[in-house]
Amino acid sequence: MNNTNSVAGNYADVVLIGAGIMSATLGVMLKELQPDLTIEIFERLDVIAAESSDAMNNAGTGHSAFCELNYTPQKPDGSIEIKKAIQIAEQFEISKEFWAHLVETGYLSSPKEFITKVPHMSFVWGDENVEYLKKRQQALVKHHFFKDMLYAEDAAQLKQWIPLIMDGRQPGEKVSATYMDIGTDVNFGALTRSLINKLQSQPGVKLSLNHEVEDIKRNKDNNNWQIDIKDNSTGKTRKLEAKFIFVGAGGGALPLLQKSGIPESKGFGGFPVSGQWLVCTNPEVVAQHNAKVYGKASVGSPPMSVPHLDTRMVNGKRELLFGPYAGFSTRFLKKGSLLDLFKSIKLHNIKPLLSVGLHEMALTKYLIGQVMQSPADRLKALQDYYPQAKQSDWKLDIAGQRVQIIKKDDKLGGKLEFGTEVVTSADGSISALLGASPGASTSVPIMIQLIERCFKDKARSAAWQAKLKQMIPSYGQSLSNNEQLADATRERTGKVLEIL
Repeated sequence: MNNTNSVAGNYADVVLIGAGIMSATLGVMLKELQPDLTIEIFERLDVIAAESSDAMNNAGTGHSAFCELNYTPQKPDGSIEIKKAIQIAEQFEISKEFWAHLVETGYLSSPKEFITKVPHMSFVWGDENVEYLKKRQQALVKHHFFKDMLYAEDAAQLKQWIPLIMDGRQPGEKVSATYMDIGTDVNFGALTRSLINKLQSQPGVKLSLNHEVEDIKRNKDNNNWQIDIKDNSTGKTRKLEAKFIFVGAGGGALPLLQKSGIPESKGFGGFPVSGQWLVCTNPEVVAQHNAKVYGKASVGSPPMSVPHLDTRMVNGKRELLFGPYAGFSTRFLKKGSLLDLFKSIKLHNIKPLLSVGLHEMALTKYLIGQVMQSPADRLKALQDYYPQAKQSDWKLDIAGQRVQIIKKDDKLGGKLEFGTEVVTSADGSISALLGASPGASTSVPIMIQLIERCFKDKARSAAWQAKLKQMIPSYGQSLSNNEQLADATRERTGKVLEIL
């Protein structure tokens, strides 16, 4: 792929737009697979991983479907669907394999900088929800990924697991919880910064902060991509040619994908959802809780708004967050423009956008209710989980901006998708990641699939296959169908990442 005849500085084999976890993961993988690749990374802000990948913006859970109830819906017959939970659990195991490889090879210095062992729990109250959680645990423990999941309704046991949540509850209140000891907290901001700092120190890799990609179009002479980049600090612009582009710009990915003009981008729209956290400022309270405790989402709420009382490690300090409280903004990025949503509306996506607006009234009503919340309303939501919570112990902080995918649907005209989707051109020369959670946690398998799609011939080569198996020892095998392999993999990565 390397174009040795190109003018230095005007060509790159690979351009990564956005200095977040997705670009970092792809860049590291490609450089490991082919060390002579030239890579340019462009980030519109002046720091790495300041948008969705940042610790206080991202969900940060290490999404593995241990505690997230939206991944295990109840079917009309009352049974629990666990397919998505198995898929996400497997994807997270693959991510851990790659991170363990990077620790073993010295690419990452200390796993403690980005991953910490924190139990994952689900907590519910009320007869109907308790019955659901019991059924969920009974369904999940049949699969080896979840065989160690504990379930309890006993108040004494629950008080051991989650003292803050049980303190002050009415005697006899119907509550239950599940407990997974092997859960993790992942600081994707710290991980991204480590990956990109190491990546940019290698020959042929250049990082440009404070640089915004303004346009992407085909060069008809050689079918490469031509990119127009503006240096926000000087106002100067430059042009760059690239063989392959990855748009990993979070909420900013959709507008850039639209500028490329590829047919595959047609019909996609975006629905922005903003968020806020309550962050605990009382160290004594923070010290009493060590778990990620997820509840059930309100009717009509998006999955990213599932309430959780969440222990996190941020820059070596333990934090306690509750939320996120959803809201609405027309920005596609936390530091974006209020015109982002309006600029994304095109002739090809008007119908899907209008259709979603018509059919998602429950979501609209939910978001309006969230926007109208007072501090007392937010405290009341927190007290459902932590009955003794005091307003004076918590401050409101702005979380990240999410852009949910809107896509064409033959039946409805348009459909709102919760999750992540990779949109790739037919020739594999440009690819963009759209959507939100569980994104970061599944970054490694998502990028492997992208490599297999966009670098087909190379990915099939003996050299790349061998390297992929070195980076991810289970590559080409199924962890979800092979209990022995899954257990051995979990044991090995747990030791390397120091989370056992």
